[in-house]
Amino acid sequence: METLTTARLADAQTVVIKIGSALLVEHGALRAQWLEGLADDVAMLRDGGARVVIVSSGSIALGRGVLGLSAGALPLEHSQAAAAAGQIRLARAYQEALEPRDIKTAQILLTLEDTADRRRYLNARATLDALLTLGAVPIVNENDTVATDEIRYGDNDRLAAQIAVMIGADHLVLLSDIDGLYTANPATDPNAVHIAHVDAITPEIEAMAGDPVSSLSKGGMKTKIMAAKTAIAGGCAMSIAQGAVMRPLKALVEGGRSTVFTPMGDPAHARKNWIGAMKPKGDIVVDLGAVTALGRGKSLLPAGVKEVVGQFGRGDPVLILGPDGTRIGIGLTRYTSDEAAQIKGAQTTDIEAILGYSGRAALIHRDDMVL
Repeated sequence: METLTTARLADAQTVVIKIGSALLVEHGALRAQWLEGLADDVAMLRDGGARVVIVSSGSIALGRGVLGLSAGALPLEHSQAAAAAGQIRLARAYQEALEPRDIKTAQILLTLEDTADRRRYLNARATLDALLTLGAVPIVNENDTVATDEIRYGDNDRLAAQIAVMIGADHLVLLSDIDGLYTANPATDPNAVHIAHVDAITPEIEAMAGDPVSSLSKGGMKTKIMAAKTAIAGGCAMSIAQGAVMRPLKALVEGGRSTVFTPMGDPAHARKNWIGAMKPKGDIVVDLGAVTALGRGKSLLPAGVKEVVGQFGRGDPVLILGPDGTRIGIGLTRYTSDEAAQIKGAQTTDIEAILGYSGRAALIHRDDMVL
């Protein structure tokens, strides 16, 4: 089973790595040596051709030390204050660890709501894709200063899964303080058995999820199982692996023990199914040139649009119709119906002059449509 996990991670084109607080912060201070080892691991994956995104907890734990807050539960306003103080130091720590390895970093703060709202989802996805295309490693964290779910329940596991599906990653690694899923909590049950591979998340698998094993780990195994449901449904394999060791990803690539969850199909297929099942909010009628371009796998540009029908917002699903009304496909639009009507037939270079602001080149990106 370790061989299966190893092959998937080593061959992955896009990897999302989730870092738990307990791995990164100890007694309110950053584990700088461990972070240096992780930076070597990120460089290793990138040298192998993978794009890498890091979803990192730790801002609240780090902020505790900065502000001198006591251990244990904090009032909401103190948690948010700790997040604010810790986040700036967390981002700087990643920058200082990765830049000597010629790796550029960028910070993105999101909430689960950002991945649920289609307009914000598309904006976040476009930003992440641009950063990855430009060779940067995005450092993503829950926006703890305004979002309360992560502070209360530890949703960075689920956020990491949402990010993995959003960008079409083929492997999500949850680095934790445990080396995978067990039949029971190994901290309290000496007879607990490690599970190396999960093909389907059954009620029995869900029942095995226990409580957090650390005061810094907010989510525990339950949120990891929830994350696995999201990831594998989106065509992304997911591994839960021990992160406390030095060079944890290198250890995983070399056969370290973990639990791997088998994806259902591939990311592109899962995304297409999701888009194809949506109810369209309007129609985009295109010319024959656009029909030909779409058939070649191109995005839909405003120049190929003849007519805009209905009222819709950015991120809404719309039907793509040929000049004779034949259904060509469905896609998520990057413009509102009013904006699309203004720029229909226009060249990309003219969008800013028409709308008064710089817009995206494609009205519907090829990754956001099903033909």
